[in-house]
Amino acid sequence: MKVPVLSDKLMKTSSAPKKKRRSGLDLTRKRAMMGYVFVMPFIIGLITFFLVPMIQTVIFSFNNLETVPGGYRLIPKGIENYRKAFLSDANFTRNLVDSLLYMFTNVPLILIFSFFAANLLNQKFRGRGLARAIFFLPVILTSGVMLVIDSGDMLQAAYGIAQPETQEGAFRAVELVRLLLRSRLSPTFIDYVISAVDRIYEIVSASGVQILVFLAGLQSISPSLFEASNMEGATGWENFWKITFPMVSPLILVNTVYSIIDTLTNPANALMDQIRTTAFSRNDFGLSAAMALVYFFAIMAVIGIVVWLISKVVFYYE
Repeated sequence: MKVPVLSDKLMKTSSAPKKKRRSGLDLTRKRAMMGYVFVMPFIIGLITFFLVPMIQTVIFSFNNLETVPGGYRLIPKGIENYRKAFLSDANFTRNLVDSLLYMFTNVPLILIFSFFAANLLNQKFRGRGLARAIFFLPVILTSGVMLVIDSGDMLQAAYGIAQPETQEGAFRAVELVRLLLRSRLSPTFIDYVISAVDRIYEIVSASGVQILVFLAGLQSISPSLFEASNMEGATGWENFWKITFPMVSPLILVNTVYSIIDTLTNPANALMDQIRTTAFSRNDFGLSAAMALVYFFAIMAVIGIVVWLISKVVFYYE
């Protein structure tokens, strides 16, 4: 009985898939290695500038730090610093609650304004590039030293310049309150609108990065979606809610997380100032570390809840 012999052609066809698989695996490995190379600076920075200080902060929070010649020594205190922060310090709990409440009122205003501004800047008009630069300019002017120079306390301390409210501004505020009261809206909503008007400069200054993120998302939407929708007779309002808003919803989540962190870690935050003062003015590093850890976990809890809620309505286009 003769044993069938495979032809050379059949042998080549059977070995071809194996070569393709090997080349595919090699390409996947190369891409994975390149990914690790690009992520490596972030990993090094995370370990050096976050994990190491975080571990030291945890250690300091359970000890009392005393400076000695050539360094410092730790005196174990257990949870005394945490008990002192919540029970003995009269300002910590109040500042913590005020910071969280301020974040919940400020972040929605930043998101609404930045999304509205991004939609305007996405339109075609003359000087669009200049307008985009102007909206991002507050981000540069409110960073680093410029933020300190821009504060009213610095101006008043250095040059004796106060920033009183003008009569014209007060008159406009009163007229706005009267107009809203005549509309028979809820007093809570009226107070929220008035507070938003009072903080308009702060909201614009904190919206530069969010505007850029929303603008990038709006420009990435395929025009063919709007063309097909218009052919079906959809209005601009329907296009916004059926196409624009769902396509940009992942960026709403990104900007929300960014705005929460940016608001709660603002140097002008009362709790941030208290933590800094406790450490460097009162030299109570243990209590300051305990306050910082409590604040850190409070921020993480807020971000986790917000991400969980917003993720339910986020639309991912595939």
